[in-house]
Amino acid sequence: MKGVLLINLGSPDSTETKDVKRYLGEFLMDERVIDIAYWKRFLLIKGIILQVRPKKSGVAYKKIWWKEGSPLVVISERFSKKVSSKSSLPIELAMRYGSMSMEKGFKALTDRGVDEILLVPLYPHYAMSSYETVTVKAEQIIADHYPNVTMDILPTFYNQPDYIKVMSANIKNHLEGFDYDHVLFSYHGIPERHIKKSDPTKNHCKLDGSCCERNSVAHHTCYRHQCFETTKAIVKSLGFQEGTYSNSFQSRLLKDPWLKPYTDFELEKFPEMGKKKVAVITPAFVSDCLETLEEIAMEGKEDFLEAGGTAYKHIPCMNDNDDWVDVMVSWINNWEHNNNSVSELNR
Repeated sequence: MKGVLLINLGSPDSTETKDVKRYLGEFLMDERVIDIAYWKRFLLIKGIILQVRPKKSGVAYKKIWWKEGSPLVVISERFSKKVSSKSSLPIELAMRYGSMSMEKGFKALTDRGVDEILLVPLYPHYAMSSYETVTVKAEQIIADHYPNVTMDILPTFYNQPDYIKVMSANIKNHLEGFDYDHVLFSYHGIPERHIKKSDPTKNHCKLDGSCCERNSVAHHTCYRHQCFETTKAIVKSLGFQEGTYSNSFQSRLLKDPWLKPYTDFELEKFPEMGKKKVAVITPAFVSDCLETLEEIAMEGKEDFLEAGGTAYKHIPCMNDNDDWVDVMVSWINNWEHNNNSVSELNR
């Protein structure tokens, strides 16, 4: 019997410091998130970051928390329920981190008699700290607890035509009536070294401004290239003119070099460049979360307006958009009837 496990990032159970600390501890101790030697990671996370950051992050979560709970979790649950209502297969939702664990998700499916699983990481792009850590964790769970269960994994869908179509429609709808002079595609940031670590050739990804444009097998696991391809596809779909849009990356940690340009720096520069009415899109996420609702919609707006901007709009993620639900259901249906269609989605 076939079934589907949708996986998103996760969230603390509440905005209380103890819950935020527990969540951040699991997240930041993931070797694919902070990829340094275990003892260094342990000292850094347990000894420094978890002593100060949970309280600060708790304040940020309180700004965006809904009555029903974490926006990311609530949105993901709404999306999952809609997908389930339109699919003939058992659908379960789990999170990579937090109490809605992947272990619970696999158990829920197998308890329903499922022995063939489609794993759906809800990340459009490949990164070792998002898509890869989900797949590695899932494979570990299968090997340790469900040796008789088979699993297929939905590929990254950053340039999949149906996805680009519904995302473009979502963007167009939210831009209606907003008089903007620039659109910023702000992607989640990752350390530059992650790009090179994910390069199977070990020599293509040089972050030199041109490697993302040269064909390479490295592009299958290159987050930077895939982000740029998403922008290109949306720009083509919506007819944005050259010079009216740009890319940036947000959410840095520590002092290591991360992908550039940085979103906060760009927002502060735009007004002096004459770009005073800006719309910001966050295509690395399918569900609004702390990073989009607080960092971009709140802090980003404040930084931009203080720098001299006059109008700012954050474009919501796809969330539980009905067209996005239909796209996911179509992918699931394709897998249900023809496994090969999943692996060929983005080729």
